[in-house]
Amino acid sequence: MSQKVLEVNALESEAIYILREVVAQFERPVLLFSGGKDSITLVRLAQKAFYPAKIPFPLLHIDTGHNFPETIEFRDKLVKELGVELIVRNVQDNIDKGRVKEEKGRYASRNILQTETLLDTIEEFDFDACIGGARRDEEKARAKERIFSVRDDFGQWDEKNQRPELFDMLNGRIELGQNVRVFPISNWTELDVWSYIEKEQLEIPSIYFAHKRKTFLRDGFIWSANDEFVYRDEYEEITERIVRFRTVGDMSCTAAVISDATTIEKVVEEIRDSSISERGARIDDSRSEAAMEKRKQQGYF
Repeated sequence: MSQKVLEVNALESEAIYILREVVAQFERPVLLFSGGKDSITLVRLAQKAFYPAKIPFPLLHIDTGHNFPETIEFRDKLVKELGVELIVRNVQDNIDKGRVKEEKGRYASRNILQTETLLDTIEEFDFDACIGGARRDEEKARAKERIFSVRDDFGQWDEKNQRPELFDMLNGRIELGQNVRVFPISNWTELDVWSYIEKEQLEIPSIYFAHKRKTFLRDGFIWSANDEFVYRDEYEEITERIVRFRTVGDMSCTAAVISDATTIEKVVEEIRDSSISERGARIDDSRSEAAMEKRKQQGYF
């Protein structure tokens, strides 16, 4: 057995322990599910944690309306196969009500608008623990956060007031109105996730593999030209390229990368050799050095 498989097995055991602690300590947990590789990994971990029983909590997708179609199709397919409950709440509803204002222009994104819808949904269902696939290697603000990350009754995160987590002891005690964001794969890297997908032979959306796509260049990023929600100036020339996506956020803020990786094995090899962060292709994280931290302080996942 290779060293990498041993490492991934240890990470799997840790994540399963965390998921079981969530169910033991909280009354109304939910798993945030987008159809991306990290949330797919979480679903497999939850299957293993509670087998032979079904996953004992629903999945929740905060739908911006600007998702890649391949991801939504995969989300619905997987939920049907697993027979689990999927709750979908739409950012468009809050836009229509005038509760949030949509950005316009070439760098417009609905990512920050997810926060209001997420907080509304937590209150609607009285969720006390929201499980997500954020990892410490993705971004500096996420590296600061605990596995059990307490949020106040406004959904806000205080990075200077976090609980110690010594010897893997997870404290889920919360006051009325508080809730906890839980990150079972917090200690994983992008390569760990892909190695786990390879080991488990998990099915993932086709958008993660190399494919021909009409694209255009802007600010050194490769943008999809197929999608109506991606702003493009008239002078920005469309060219067909062979690309894939390392992360699947909104179409409007997620750039592609040149790649010939058409299998999980080739993706693992590509990630192993990469010197660029996976979120380097997310324009919403590039607005400022503290962009993610500010969003998390306001209630973002």
